[in-house]
Parts: sequence; structure tokens; C-alpha cells
Amino acid sequence: MPQPKVPSKGSVTRRGFAVLRVAIWEEPWVFALSVLASMLYGAMTVADGWALGWATDHVIRPALERGDTTFGAIASMVSLFLGIAVLRAIGVVGRRIGAGVMQFRLQATYRERVTRQYLKLPLEWHHKHPTGELLSNANADVESTWYPIAPLPMAVGVIAMLAFATVAMFAADPWLAAVGCLVFPLVFVANVIFQRTLQPLATRAQELRADVSEVAHESFDGALVVKTLGREAAETERFRAPTYELRDANIAVNKARGAFDPVIEGLPRIGVLAVLLVGVGRVSSGAADAGDVVQVAFLFTLIGFPIRALGWVLGELPRSVVGWDRVQRVITAEGGMEYGAEKLTHSSAARLEVSDVRFGYLPDRDVLAGVDFTVEPGRTVAVVGPTGAGKSTMTTLLTRLVDPEEGSVKVDDHDLRSLARDELAGSVALVAQTAFLFDDTIRGNITLGGDYTDADVWDSLRIAQGDGFVKSLSHGLDTKVGERGTTLSGGQRQRIALARALVRRPRLLILDDATSAVDPQVEARILAGLRTAVQGAEAATTVLVIAYRKATIALADEVLFLDEGRIADQGSHLELQARSAAYRDLVDAYEKDAARREEEAALEADMDRDLDTYDAEGASA
Repeated sequence: MPQPKVPSKGSVTRRGFAVLRVAIWEEPWVFALSVLASMLYGAMTVADGWALGWATDHVIRPALERGDTTFGAIASMVSLFLGIAVLRAIGVVGRRIGAGVMQFRLQATYRERVTRQYLKLPLEWHHKHPTGELLSNANADVESTWYPIAPLPMAVGVIAMLAFATVAMFAADPWLAAVGCLVFPLVFVANVIFQRTLQPLATRAQELRADVSEVAHESFDGALVVKTLGREAAETERFRAPTYELRDANIAVNKARGAFDPVIEGLPRIGVLAVLLVGVGRVSSGAADAGDVVQVAFLFTLIGFPIRALGWVLGELPRSVVGWDRVQRVITAEGGMEYGAEKLTHSSAARLEVSDVRFGYLPDRDVLAGVDFTVEPGRTVAVVGPTGAGKSTMTTLLTRLVDPEEGSVKVDDHDLRSLARDELAGSVALVAQTAFLFDDTIRGNITLGGDYTDADVWDSLRIAQGDGFVKSLSHGLDTKVGERGTTLSGGQRQRIALARALVRRPRLLILDDATSAVDPQVEARILAGLRTAVQGAEAATTVLVIAYRKATIALADEVLFLDEGRIADQGSHLELQARSAAYRDLVDAYEKDAARREEEAALEADMDRDLDTYDAEGASA
């Protein structure tokens, strides 16, 4: 049976009930058990009225007439009321547990679907949606969608109580019952007004939740920039604006709900008053007995609870519809990558072929335009180019984070678009310039749950020149690195990220300036170890490295000079230096900048040593 459709247009009430149908379709058995428990509660509530009448006629009234009673009569009355109370309690517990389980299962299901869709959608889609909005979709919007589930089983179940009580009222006195039931159209009118008032307010509040999440995420993510540039006050002010807007929007929503709830609460009481006023006249004229009036009034007080329960559901429908729309925009988003069924069967180094590739993030603005090159198995190729030439964009194409608009990227003569899902990840590894680490141990960040031994981990750390500092840590591989690896230096994080790639023995290793945060001596040892590891007798790995330093470029068998999105020249480092003035100027500029930074670091170290010597001499004097 296909999932029920939620119309994209129409009244909030109609669309809200369509969302509830989806919920029932998703969790039919939990919903059915919850409704049965709620019906048991409703039936026992109506039974209270019957039990009160029975006790009055068979225990209380005879006792008053005779002046005494029997133990059996009292025991029967107590047992009756106790039995009804126990069954009603079972109904309450079953209803609440069932509603809670249903609500939380739906939230978990849709959070998983949203997250799965995030992973499926390409980077272009993510570039157009702020992180705060994505967090709001997966959390606040999913919760809002299923808010009405908590009162839904109760509202559906007590309809039975409403039906029983209505039948009993009409059986006692049709005219009094008809007078009391005039309240139902008033409930409907009040609900229509409430829905039309609340929907734009709820929509605005949900949008502002995403805005607040976005600002908060940026502030936490950019804590280093905020702190070092003294922007705490400005960032607080930037956060205050959407927060206060969200506060005002939530107040507006609660004002509307606060005006609606008393109306739903008061309408049944108006019905009781109407019954009593009309009933007095009917009793005076002899058209009805006083007992009939009391019975109808009592039953109408019971009807008030189902009406309130329905009101709780109706009151949450606008927020539910808004949440549903925002969640569905993610789940139904298009642009997910298509995969083929081909496999990479080779076990030796990969062959990489890039053919006439064109790609741009914006229309009519290419980042890469007609890029063509081939890297033979076991070779190491360096890509050199000025800032903005498209080097990092190239790495996203080679790892199929995005697809080219034109042309193709092939590994072992297989177009990446023809490979099965996860097939590329088994052969290709990327080490980015900015190393991301999870809030986990060093071992966990390297293996990422993969089946690797500690010997494999230490071997990859040795090549990445990270084994020394890891051994010096008190817990070794079990050391927790904190969120994003904040307890480690930038160079240490890069070495962990490099080890994470090497432990997988990739057939194609892509390094996007992956040693920029380590000093030249450590980088030289990393590059030497990397050359030995990937260019051994079997030449098991092909390497493409985005390079700036001459030491890194020296690792390469061939250099690609990328400029303005095109391969301007290619050859060995010495060949390009000899024939390309642009390449020579760029590499020399990088080298001079690196030398300047090394001199500044050395000067700062000398000053620190001089200060330490001065302090020591002063202390001895």
C-alpha cells in the first residue's frame, strides 16, 4: 500500500489531517493499540456515570431509606468503582505510552530519512543551503511535524466516548441534547479562524529557528576568528537580532494558541449552561423530568473532554504542516548522484584519466575549462597553480564529490559515474588541506570503524611522521582528540588525516596541500616516507598532490601547471622552470614566502631564548 499523499495546497486542516494519515500509515499497529487503550479510557469514563446511577439506586438510596446497609452492598459498590478506575488507569497508561512510542519512532524515522538525503545530495545542493537550516530541518522541523501525535490517539479514542454520551443524551431528552449540541458548529468556526491566524505565525517561527541555528553554528564554528579579532560583542549582537525575532514570533504563536484554548475549554460549559436554562423551562412546563435535565447536563460535561482533545490536535496542525513542508523540501530534493554497477577489479596502482572536463559553481563562470591530463599507474604528479586556478575543485571532481558538467573522469578506464556506490571510496583517498577530526580517539579517527589492526595504524602513522607524538601521549592511540581535534596542533591533525588515508592502502592518493601545517623538516620526512611507501617495488599507489613548496613538488615525476582553469603547461619541475616564466615566478614566490615565514619563526625563537637567558641571569644576580 503506497504512502498517502499530502496535498501541496488547500486548507491547513485538510493538509494537517493528510499528515496525520501518513503517521497512521507509518505506525499502524502502535496507533491501533493506542486508540484501543484510549477507547477503553473513554468507555470507563462514561461507565462512571452509569456506576454513579447504579450506586445511587441500589446502595445509597436504600441505605438512606432503611437507615442502614449491608457489607455486601458496600463491597459491591467499592468493587465496581475500583474496577472502573483500574481499567481507566490501564487505558491512560496504554494511551500515553503508545502515543509517545509512535511520536518518537516517527521522529527517528524522519530524522534518518533527512540525514540519508543529506548524504545523497551533491555538494552543489549543500552549497546553496546554510548549515543552520539543515540542522533545523533534521531537528526542529521533524519534531514540529509530529507534535500532534501525542494527543492524536486520545482524540480518536474518545470519539467513542463522545458517541456514547451523545446517544445517551438524545435518549434522555432529544430537545435538550439538540440545544447542547449547537456548540459543535461553534467549535468548527473557532478552529477555522484559529488555523488561518496561526499558520503564517507558525511558518515565520519555524524559519526563524533555522536562522538562529545558522548564526549559532557559524559563531561556534568561527570561535577562533571571533576570539582573536575581539568580535565577541559584535557576534553577540548579531545573535541577538534573530533570537529576539524568534522570541517575538513564538510569543505571537502562543498568544494565538492562548486565545484559542480558552474558547475550546469554554464552549462545552456554554453548552451545559444552555441545557440548564432550557431544561428549567421544560421542567416547569412538564415536558421533561428534573432527572433528565441532570443526566443530559452531566453527560455534556463528559463531552467537553473529547472536544478539548480534538482541540489539542487541531491546535497543533498548523505547526505540523509547516514542519512537514520544510522536511519534504529536503526529502524530495533532486540532484542526487546516480550510480552504475561497474567494479574496479585491479589491485595495483590506479590509472587516472581526465578528459576535457568543464565545471563551474555559477552559471557562465567556469572554474575548470577543458582540463585534459592522464596519470599512469604508480606515477606521482604534482598540480601547481595560483590561488583560484581550480586546484581544490579538481580534487572534488577526482573523488566524485561533484560531477563535471562536460567531459569525464576515469579510473582504470571506468567513468566515475558508471561505478557502483562506494566503489570509488575503496580505491581512492583524499587528504584535504583542512584536516577534519571527529571527537573520538586517535585510533577511531584513523580507522573510522574499519577492520584495521593496531599494527596497520602504527604503520600508517610512521609514514605520516605521526607515530612519535602519538607515542608521547599518555593514552597513545586511545587519546581523545576533542571536537574537530582541538587538543592537537594543525600539523598533528594533518598527520592523523594522512595516516587515515594511508591505512586504507589507496590505489589513488590525492593530497590537497596536505602537509602545509607542518614544518619543512617534518614535511621532508613525510614525503620521503611516502615515496618509499607508494613507489616501492610493486608501485601500489598513484599519487596526485596539490603542491606549493618545492620540496613537495620534488616528489613528483611530472608537474601540471594549472592556470585560469586550464592546464597551461606540463612536464618535470626543471623543464617547467626553464620554459615557463609564469610557473617559475609562482614557485619562486611561494618559496620566498615560505622562507620569510621560516625566518620570522626562527627570529621569534631566538628572542624567546634571549629572554629566557636574561631572566636566568637576573635571577642568579
